[in-house]
Amino acid sequence: MARKPESPRARPVTVDDVDPRYRWDRPLQAPGHTQVDFEERVDFRRLHAYRLGRARQALAASGLGAVLVFDQYNIRYLSGTVIGEWARDKLTRWCLLTGTGEPWVWDFGSAARHHRLYTPQIPAKQSLAGMVGMRGAVSPKAGLFKKAAQEIRDILKAEGVAGLPLGIDVVEPPFLFALQELGVEVRDGQQVMLEARMLKSQDELTLLNMAAAMVDGVYQDIFEALKPGARENEIVALANKRLYEMGSDSVEAINAISGERCSPHPHNFTDRIIRPGDQAFFDIIMSFVGYRTCYYRTFSVGKATRPQLGAYKKAREWMDEAIALIKPGLTTDKIARAFPKAQDIGFDSEMAAFGLNFCHGIGLGLHERPIISRLNSFDDPMELEAGMMFAVETYCPATDGVSAARIEEEVIVTPGGAQIITLFPADELPIANRY
Repeated sequence: MARKPESPRARPVTVDDVDPRYRWDRPLQAPGHTQVDFEERVDFRRLHAYRLGRARQALAASGLGAVLVFDQYNIRYLSGTVIGEWARDKLTRWCLLTGTGEPWVWDFGSAARHHRLYTPQIPAKQSLAGMVGMRGAVSPKAGLFKKAAQEIRDILKAEGVAGLPLGIDVVEPPFLFALQELGVEVRDGQQVMLEARMLKSQDELTLLNMAAAMVDGVYQDIFEALKPGARENEIVALANKRLYEMGSDSVEAINAISGERCSPHPHNFTDRIIRPGDQAFFDIIMSFVGYRTCYYRTFSVGKATRPQLGAYKKAREWMDEAIALIKPGLTTDKIARAFPKAQDIGFDSEMAAFGLNFCHGIGLGLHERPIISRLNSFDDPMELEAGMMFAVETYCPATDGVSAARIEEEVIVTPGGAQIITLFPADELPIANRY
């Protein structure tokens, strides 16, 4: 059965409920990065209001009194603040939202003062300096966890939700223990935030489309540079340079896989020299204003062999079959059935083959809802809604034992079906620098 709201008070929320200015009949923009006075582009105040509204609605339906988040994507979603990609895995910042108040943000040192000056969406008195443990580098004996937990408990009391559970996404264990010692009931808050982030607004979709357009251009550069003698790491360097020149705020990873490294898929890059007739595929994972891409393309270098062409044709057929099914109201188990079984691509289980033929939501985080695969969707299907955004990935090993095809399209669920926003040509196997 499709997933239902946890609370009987809750009604499924559509994009239009929170952002009535969304127009599905308009072309999705891929505008320039600068704001102008003669056309509407991204409205960041509207973006902040939408995200906070979605979070409040998800919180109201959850039975929780507040969420305390350490995940950088959740902090940005609630507060519109970020201090750099280096903070992503350090648990040095956190944000609290109660069902009755505005976001509180504890920041790393001087960043709190900067946000009081430049982020008017956060009340100045609620932009605070905070530091507890830096993932264990500071011992709990210093008492910083205890002080932070007391501060949070006092806010919960002041905002009238101290008697309700507190949802947390990810946390250092001493912080969790300090809250529990104060009598705070802690539950899973990550589900609340993922529920909120699942439906994208007009502004979010525009930013995602702009990010995809940047990668469209980088694939043209890769297509032209993909010659015998080039190394995988050189292609990665080229892509990083171009993305930062184009305005990316973070290039998280670029997979570059060629020749005999294509099967099985290693999900990385090396300094391997690319040779005539190689098959090569790439995944560009980066963000623009926080909104990410996950965008694979496969090429053959100079010429393509029959096994390479056959693998690509199968990967494209699986892709097209899955995308043709995408529409509001469809449940994710139906899409999962469009993907090949693990045994069809040479694996003994769906766990072993996970991540090769599947879909994943994408937004501020690389992996959001929905996750659609043979591993999970038959047991836990959910219903697609207009405003969802996810990447569809397919992979097919070639019969030569070394080559493989890897394709990925990012799609928006519109009232009329799927809209693909990854536009570098992929209907047929591209052959770079053909001879």
